[in-house]
Amino acid sequence: MARLGKKPIAIPNGIKITIDKGIVRVEGPKGKLEHNIPRPIVVKVENNQVKVECPSNEKKDMSLHGLTRTIINNMISGVIGGYQKELEIRGVGYKAQVAGKNLNITLGFSHPINYPIPEGVTVETPKPTQVIIKSIDKVKVGKVAAELRAFYKPEPYKGKGVRYVNEFVKHKAGKTVA
Repeated sequence: MARLGKKPIAIPNGIKITIDKGIVRVEGPKGKLEHNIPRPIVVKVENNQVKVECPSNEKKDMSLHGLTRTIINNMISGVIGGYQKELEIRGVGYKAQVAGKNLNITLGFSHPINYPIPEGVTVETPKPTQVIIKSIDKVKVGKVAAELRAFYKPEPYKGKGVRYVNEFVKHKAGKTVA
């Protein structure tokens, strides 16, 4: 059995967890989340703790065991405090701006990019070169950040592009003229 999957998850005060027909619902001060439990995994709430059990020792079942426990733990953390990721945009004239339900990004292409902000996610731009993504769902935050970064990944010669805050991009030397 997986070591991580065996650990029970303590339920903090103010969090309500219900399990109904293979769906875990977590409700807290910041909102509600739900997740479908994979078929062989059993989830129980006992003594103010969530316990995830695996019925067999098959490799697939054991990997789902630890994954399910981690997802439920992330759901509890999300409804308590939420998640956020920060991106920074580097390059002359590169900028981002929130306009209603869209994020307008100028990255040196012939046209600006209008990215529709998904429901349940908030995007802020305190500076034109800084984007902050917030949500109670960790998966949505990571997905939106990855999609925004994919528009123009940081390039190694000048360092231009969209990158995570504190992301290290190794710079390469350009061509030398002999």
